[in-house]
Amino acid sequence: MGNKLSILGVPMDLGQMRRGVDMGPSAMRYAGIVNRLKKLNYDVEDLGDIRAEITDMTQNENSSLRNLKAITDTSTVLADLVGSVVEKGRFPLVLGGDHSIAIGTLAGIGRYFQNLGVIWYDAHGDLNTDETSPSGNIHGMPLAASLGFGHPVLTEIGGYSPKIKPENVVIIGARDLDEGERKLIREKNINVFTMHEIDRLGMAKVMEQTIDYLKDRTDGVHLSLDLDGLDPHDAPGVGTPVLGGISYRESHLAMEMLAESRLITSAEFVEVNPILDERNKTAEVAVALMASLFGDKLL
Repeated sequence: MGNKLSILGVPMDLGQMRRGVDMGPSAMRYAGIVNRLKKLNYDVEDLGDIRAEITDMTQNENSSLRNLKAITDTSTVLADLVGSVVEKGRFPLVLGGDHSIAIGTLAGIGRYFQNLGVIWYDAHGDLNTDETSPSGNIHGMPLAASLGFGHPVLTEIGGYSPKIKPENVVIIGARDLDEGERKLIREKNINVFTMHEIDRLGMAKVMEQTIDYLKDRTDGVHLSLDLDGLDPHDAPGVGTPVLGGISYRESHLAMEMLAESRLITSAEFVEVNPILDERNKTAEVAVALMASLFGDKLL
């Protein structure tokens, strides 16, 4: 992680059914992310927002996946822009938008690493495919698509597949998994720390094990943080809240330990929905966690 950082907003809410998450990038900017990072002595450039197509949130003909073409088009643009950030030697920080944007983020980053690691900080596994998804919502599929599983239009974004390997993924905070996701986790032996492990081991131990697991097997690590990984009490402004989540303080500890590890080479923060929020609380939480990830300390 160098000191040159590029912020890119993806105001897209097409991967799910609840409007509002397209305002997430604006909410995080309003919460002060740019100034917060500049105070930490980062060279910050804000590249603005990608234009995401507005649709009527309907299913596509010949597909069970909602807004497949619009999401594919936006993901392709995002992949190219993220790739250009990496080529310039800058750290890409992507602001969502729903979690389907991770398909484009990982497509843009994955080609620059032989063994890209991924920390998926989320209440959900996002490991559904067009065959297993109960809803057809693509925000529940980005990790599967990046692993090469699912609709070929999604898996081949960026012109190659897979972007990452199952053995290089760690999911943290899972507490709501569909049956198809459980099956894929078992088949591919994906490393998952559910809330059971977090409660039993403690967040410090979970992060120690995550860092130890990834540090020698990867040449870069992407952090994909969904704000619904946190408990709804701390992050109410999300589209799919699940009770019993990671606490605000535990999340800060996780980010602080990642900062100390210097493993993270790219990141995205997603699923902030201001319409469902309480006075921009969730966006402010996201900004605070980003600050910890980038080295902010009390002393």
